[in-house]
Amino acid sequence: MKIVVLAGGLSPERNVSLSSGCKVCTALRQRGHQVAFVDMFLGTHAPVETLFDAPLDEELTRVGRVAPDLEQVKASRTDGGASQFGPGVLELCAQADVVFLALHGACGEDGRVQAALDLMGIPYTGSNYLGSAIAMDKDLTKRIVAPLGVQTPSWELVDYTAVDIPGLVERLEVPCVVKPVDYGSSIGVSIPRTKEELQAALEEGLELGGRCVVEQYVQGREIQVGILEGKALPSIEIIPKEGFYDYENKYQPGAADEICPAQIPQQWEQRLAEAALKVFHGVGLAVYSRADFIVTEDGTPWFLEINTLPGMTPTSLLPQEAAVVGIDYGTLCERIIEASLQARKAGH
Repeated sequence: MKIVVLAGGLSPERNVSLSSGCKVCTALRQRGHQVAFVDMFLGTHAPVETLFDAPLDEELTRVGRVAPDLEQVKASRTDGGASQFGPGVLELCAQADVVFLALHGACGEDGRVQAALDLMGIPYTGSNYLGSAIAMDKDLTKRIVAPLGVQTPSWELVDYTAVDIPGLVERLEVPCVVKPVDYGSSIGVSIPRTKEELQAALEEGLELGGRCVVEQYVQGREIQVGILEGKALPSIEIIPKEGFYDYENKYQPGAADEICPAQIPQQWEQRLAEAALKVFHGVGLAVYSRADFIVTEDGTPWFLEINTLPGMTPTSLLPQEAAVVGIDYGTLCERIIEASLQARKAGH
């Protein structure tokens, strides 16, 4: 099969995406596929026929401790173009049997890339444009999920400027969780426990667009559940060695203990699986995803968010969950592709 792995792009999760894409490309090549790896934003000027066996830079699998400087990325693009698709990207995608979306963040998980590929008749992996767009918006997702009987922390969407911050600091309760409404990888997420920390969190949120979800803080165990082909995978518990499961703790090897399957009672596991599947179907997702929960000491799963293109990096969680049920990394990639092709044919 001829496959294009689309990675990189122009979001703060760019480096995570490059890592996922590089690993996916390597695994699919090892299974005999012709695979081209391309950075969606920077593009390529090489002849299409040379890209399906072009060597990879293995350094791309390593994710730095901080998010990339996107202004530097923009400046490095040779054609100076403003399109999210760099030179040659769509032409390359049109030559493939399927595009494996290894994108993360607002330029890959929000439905715009999916819609563009739909218009061109190019099949791709994961959920369609509508499900992707809904799941990327944390406020909208919770509005859909809450009536389904899935417990989720109370929340408020705040759309603010600098002059609003003093009033918000006075009104909002701490501790709470402040997170940008449409970012992933815990970028911009803070857990302020004092009013001073809340002010700092809102100021940071302003730099990321000034549109945040302020969420009730729920104390408990952080447990995540992957879904593959409509079935829940074994849960995985995350125990950061310092702080919470932020960007650095997610992608630096050894920064967190990841226990799969989570050491929890079977009834807790069942509740998590049921909640994850309710969210998956309620939002209208397809093929695969990963849902994030806090589980309180009474075993109640509190839904936080769902990811439509879970990470596929060397430290990512979905491949670990799949491995527990005997699905190795390469097989996981192929199953994602096969299920996605079926979903596209069915119009999902």
